[in-house]
Amino acid sequence: MAGSVRELRLVVTAADYDAALAFYRDALGLPERAAFSSPGGRVTILEAGRATLEITDPPHAAYIDEVEVGRRVAGHIRVAFEVGDAAAATADLAAAGAEVVAPPTRTPWDSLNARLEGPAGLQLTLFQELGPAT
Repeated sequence: MAGSVRELRLVVTAADYDAALAFYRDALGLPERAAFSSPGGRVTILEAGRATLEITDPPHAAYIDEVEVGRRVAGHIRVAFEVGDAAAATADLAAAGAEVVAPPTRTPWDSLNARLEGPAGLQLTLFQELGPAT
């Protein structure tokens, strides 16, 4: 079993499927890999680059929220996307309907992180790797 996982797939059930698809595929720019339908239902699989699973304990999750937002706001699941320009991506997603919870903020781990509330009730972190401050 060790080393046999080939892909991490986060499955989100969205009450407004069309709005969520437009946001994540069209506004955020996640390429469509495949789409399927069933009697009365639809699913679209979007590519999100490299995937990682980040496990944190409640005190560290609270610390991340404090750094990015100034208070505890996320539930037990938060999705983070690495982007090339956190400020521009935040503005683009806000224009596409996301609620900006906190604007891009430099973190102690040398990234520029913004927090948004996206469709389907997902807390999103957009992060841009910066490297050490000069």
